[in-house]
Formats: sequence, structure tokens, C-alpha cells
Amino acid sequence: MGSGVEQAVQQAATALRAARYVTALAGAGLSAESGIPTFRGPQGLWTRFGEPPMDGYQRFLRDPAAYWQEQLQPTSEGPRAELVKALETAQPNPGHLALAELEQMGVLRFLITQNIDNLHARAGSQQMVEVHGNRSKLRCIACDQRYARSEFSVSQVPPSCPQCGGLVKVDTVMFGEPIPSRWLQACHAEAAASDCMLLVGTSGTVYPAAAFPQMVKERGGSLIEVNPLETHLTRWCDVVIRAPAAEALPLLVQRLRALQGKPNA
Repeated sequence: MGSGVEQAVQQAATALRAARYVTALAGAGLSAESGIPTFRGPQGLWTRFGEPPMDGYQRFLRDPAAYWQEQLQPTSEGPRAELVKALETAQPNPGHLALAELEQMGVLRFLITQNIDNLHARAGSQQMVEVHGNRSKLRCIACDQRYARSEFSVSQVPPSCPQCGGLVKVDTVMFGEPIPSRWLQACHAEAAASDCMLLVGTSGTVYPAAAFPQMVKERGGSLIEVNPLETHLTRWCDVVIRAPAAEALPLLVQRLRALQGKPNA
């Protein structure tokens, strides 16, 4: 890792230590480091296979039985098969583990993730909102109750919620589907409380998540970007670590531990 990156990591560690309330926003770049393909970009699933219909949620509501029949049917080719295979084999990378360690250290207060792969939870992160849902869960669209997919028996199509009888779907947020209001409220509250936000592997192009760093900046907070590529958020950032999260974040944890117990460091 070059001296420029090491200097940026040191600056980031100093900024994190000085901050009062640190949050993080994680995006697809972090998942890509675990072998999960992105959707957009040169090798993205949608780039290669075409984008899915933008009215997916409305199609689900019109015929939820057809949606579930497709979900339950095995597939061996195409974008869905490629994504499912990657999700089933992916493991948390050192970037995921470092974010969980930052939380355990008391440095990171909350994580907003755009990723649906459940890798943050498997790495040990607890204080978070999965703003686009979690593929390993199901959710009732009436009461927002979530269920572990592996423990939910789909005895009828479409399945109904054991709590309220409402319609159950995969937890991931579909095109055209409103993000559950309680998730958004939590994200807005955390962004409002933040005086520093760590941006990890996010391009800053997908809203509403892309608005949260701007909220922090507009309130006088600082932004730290960890990304090997320039993004739409780079111009807002106070510190930019131009490296993959799996390399930079463990080093950031080391620097923070070295600063512990050093007043005015």
C-alpha cells in the first residue's frame, strides 16, 4: 500500500477519533470485494444482461402467486442464477470485519448499508439498517414483520404473514417499492446525529442513500471515502482513501488502536 494511502488512513483515523458521532454508508463495492457482482458498471449484471423491469413491485402486487412461483423455481442460467450462486458462496471480507470491529470499539455508532447479501450481519455488525433489504429474509408488506427465509415455510403461494395475515415477499426492496418508512426514519435520524460519515464502496448514485452523506456535510460534518475509484461523492469528502475496503479498513482499525490512550494524538 502506497505512502499516499497510508497518509490518508492516518488522517482518517485522526478524524474518526476526534468525531463525536460516526456513522458509515456501505455500498456495492464492498460486496464486490467478496465476489458478488455489481449491477451496473463494465461487468455489472444489468450491463451484461439488461436492466430488470422498473415496475417490479407493481407486477408483484398484480400477481403475487406468479412472483412466488418464479422465486421457488430453480434456475441455472441468467443474471438471477449468477447472483444467487455468488450470494450463496460469498464470505465477509476484511472490510466487513473491520466495520464490525469499529462498532465493537465504540468508534462506529451506526451502519447504513445498501447491500442485500447479509455479509455485514455475518461479520458481526449489529447497529445497522439494510436500506435495500436482506436477501436472507422475508417481509410482510402490511406490518413490515421480517422472517428468516431459512425458517419460513412457504406452504401456500403466495405466503401470508403469521402475525397479521398480510402478503409476504422477499425482503429486498424491488423497483417501484417504497422503502419501509421506519428504515428511512432511522437513516435520517442517524445522518442528523452524525458529525462524521465513513463512505465505503458506494458510488453515491442511488437515492435516497446518496443523500445521507450530503446531509452530514451540509450540517458541518466530515466525510471519509474508502473507494478505489472516484465517485459522485468524492468532491464532498474531507479525506479520500483510494484503496479497496478490504485493504484500507483493517489498516484504519490498526491506526485507531494505536491512537487509543494517546491524548491529543
